[in-house]
Amino acid sequence: MLAMLAVTAPAAWAQSRVKDIATLQSARDNQLVGYGLVVGLQGSGDSLRNAPFTEQSMRSMLDNLGIATAEGRARLKNIAAVIVTANLPAFVRQGSRIDVSVSSLGDATSLGGGQLVMTPLRAANGEIYAVAQGPVSISGFQAQGQAETVSRGTPTAGRISGGAIVEREVEADFSAEHALTLQLRNPDFTTAIAITDAINSFGTVQYGMNPAREIDSRTIAITKPKNISAARFIAGIENLTVHTASPARVVLDERTGTVVIGQDVRISKVAISHGTLTVRVTETPTVVQPGPFSDGETAVEPNTFIDVSEVGTQLGTVDGTDLQNLVEGLNRLGVGPNDIIAILQAIKSAGAMQAEVVVQ
Repeated sequence: MLAMLAVTAPAAWAQSRVKDIATLQSARDNQLVGYGLVVGLQGSGDSLRNAPFTEQSMRSMLDNLGIATAEGRARLKNIAAVIVTANLPAFVRQGSRIDVSVSSLGDATSLGGGQLVMTPLRAANGEIYAVAQGPVSISGFQAQGQAETVSRGTPTAGRISGGAIVEREVEADFSAEHALTLQLRNPDFTTAIAITDAINSFGTVQYGMNPAREIDSRTIAITKPKNISAARFIAGIENLTVHTASPARVVLDERTGTVVIGQDVRISKVAISHGTLTVRVTETPTVVQPGPFSDGETAVEPNTFIDVSEVGTQLGTVDGTDLQNLVEGLNRLGVGPNDIIAILQAIKSAGAMQAEVVVQ
């Protein structure tokens, strides 16, 4: 397993722009979803026997195009039912193009080479806000023979870059906004106060007022000065730099063996003994032949060898008064990523770690 021990940057370097750590509450995306058909597949579409909704959709589409379909079950394999999703960005205008994602709904094996037929995209209120159509681009592939199948990625999901045209705008008049709200992506009282002070310093110099007021660890209320547009005012404050603060946190991912330790993590001096017990059982059966001219039978005699070994039982100390000492102490133990995860969890249980542990 690949080992990875990652650390965050020192606090002195943690300077970020306001636009990178906070977003405007009025500037939000809206999710769209639709049901459609992908045609032109090379025998990799839905089997209409297992996906009857695909056949129903195909017949409905043909009827809308004025083509009468004969009764009886079709035997097509070049069509697939899909779910189409997209994010409608804030302030997007009618006629703009947005990207869409296409995912198979039936038992199609690949959407490669397919063409999405015109699909309406609806919001949560049931209204149509965009229409998607175009060739589907996938990142995976699948090759199949009589005795073996090779695949990479997910060939049943793809994207259409600029595949949807916005038909309806989300009603919003940003220029008329006088009370604005900033929301931090990572809630923190220290960071919220730092952003408020930076905006007020900027507002005092430029407009002779303090436009910002902190509400809680996530929310900052801003009053737009007079005689300036909201867009120009936000452009002036979103590039202000502030010192960001982050909580002391350790993230452990047991699946990939990834350990991420924050800059502010502190560990009291502890002694650690971490050993690994390995038991190896080897079976070497022996075939026993009967003597000549005897009535015996050939038999298999079991032969088992058990080996027990224990490594890494030495006692080591870890003193994490700063991040560098903590990393060096863990590396001196000479253990792998999974062992480091177990050690950090044990240190937290012992009350010697002043940090939040997040296990993914």
